[in-house]
Amino acid sequence: MSKGEETKARILQQAAELFNQQGYAGSSMSDIMRVTGLQKGGIYNHFQSKDELALQAFDFAIALINQHTRAALKNKHHAIERLRAIIDLFRSHVDNPPIKGGCPLLNTAVESDDAHPALKERAQQAMNSWRHLICRIIEKGIKKGEIRSEVNADEIATIIIAMLEGAMMMSKLYEDSIHMQRTINHLNQYIESHL
Repeated sequence: MSKGEETKARILQQAAELFNQQGYAGSSMSDIMRVTGLQKGGIYNHFQSKDELALQAFDFAIALINQHTRAALKNKHHAIERLRAIIDLFRSHVDNPPIKGGCPLLNTAVESDDAHPALKERAQQAMNSWRHLICRIIEKGIKKGEIRSEVNADEIATIIIAMLEGAMMMSKLYEDSIHMQRTINHLNQYIESHL
């Protein structure tokens, strides 16, 4: 990796953490300069605008989450085991998130819904990817006889994601991981009895 690529990667990581904690709108160029230790010109050498930096920083954060998800799914072959691995991943994300500030998808979705259409579109793409992953796991599980045939994969994906993201929000709001623990316990029981 060249020095320029290293600098760009460092900017992306630091900006991703900043945006994830303060939000895109709440982060000024001064804030970005402070966390990166670079002047405006040093940042604009790598990114044409704050918008471009925000989009790439979001992509960086999602790639990090995806990396954690792939690692959690490694060597898990049964559909129920794979769903539980995704659910359990959130247990560690409450107290030790891969990127400071919590779930970048949740944070970005809430902030960008009206204010930043390009960022909202990126968040929708990331959510679609997550939904499709869960649906594929369920659909393969149905084909292999690991999950009941009448299960609606898209419905289950919505339930899992909504509950985990809601539990993440509550755990952060109250600074208490009990909300995530309760949700994970419920989801594991739900999977056992409904799938």
